[in-house]
Amino acid sequence: MRLIISIIFLLICQSVFSQDSVIIIDKKKFTLTEVVVRNGFDYKTLLQQIKEDTTFYKAFKNLRILGFTAYNDIKMLNKKGKVKASLYSKTKQIRANNCRTMQVLEETTTGDFYDKKKNYNYTTAQMYASLFFTKGTICNETNIVAGSNLSVSNKSGMDKHKEQLKMLFFNPGKKIPGIPFMGGKLDLYDDAAHKIYDYTLDLQEKDNKMYYVFSIIPKDRISIFRKDKVVIDEMTTWFDTKTLAVAYRSYSLSFNTGFYDFDVRMEVQMTNYKGLTVPKVLRYIGNWDVMFKQRERAIFTATLFDFTDEENK
Repeated sequence: MRLIISIIFLLICQSVFSQDSVIIIDKKKFTLTEVVVRNGFDYKTLLQQIKEDTTFYKAFKNLRILGFTAYNDIKMLNKKGKVKASLYSKTKQIRANNCRTMQVLEETTTGDFYDKKKNYNYTTAQMYASLFFTKGTICNETNIVAGSNLSVSNKSGMDKHKEQLKMLFFNPGKKIPGIPFMGGKLDLYDDAAHKIYDYTLDLQEKDNKMYYVFSIIPKDRISIFRKDKVVIDEMTTWFDTKTLAVAYRSYSLSFNTGFYDFDVRMEVQMTNYKGLTVPKVLRYIGNWDVMFKQRERAIFTATLFDFTDEENK
């Protein structure tokens, strides 16, 4: 009888002490998993560093000062999900004399991916090119993030849309000006957002390495008056426990205003080259439409490898 009582007591204790903990920072709720609580991390400092993270943006800035080879796979789909236009290429960026250029080693296209002047027929392709392709020779770039905040000031038309996309891509969860009906809803760290989303900090193993995992998802029960404020359907980021650099990130976004709508999912995996965090694989699945524009459905994957620097030239 005593043995049974002891076992029951141990099970109860285990259940109590293995529960997640909710903590309050600046009147905002965060959930810490049992493993985070047990290890006694300085979670306040950690959460603040996560909120102010710039390593994701810097990883892409690092591409401006390195050489690399990439496989580029872009597919534009029709409403039935069939490929109507595509590009598959192998490119090589060369960095020399403080400048970068790009060579197209292989390229195959189908459908109307290009027009007769070899301009992109799709906005998605233009956006991809602005992130991963180099046109001509570009010099005197750095990977410095401080003081290089993205901004839509003094921009209009396609240049403005590209900048907004970069802000959405590099700073998910931060307010983006100039997007009707939505800009403020992207701020995941203000008081209003904490009434809509749950925030959880965990410690997990991936590829034989431990990472801090920070996830943001909409609350299970959201009032009907707040459902139309949800833009981020899920965002999960894996941070290196030593450097706090982003190692993996996945996020999905969707929204519909009547004037435009989108449903986008992205996954990014990072790697390390000579102490620099750089993108290794980026996957995108998107379906979006803007009034007076043609709806675009696309899937693309960028795979980067063989990183070099000028010292190796």
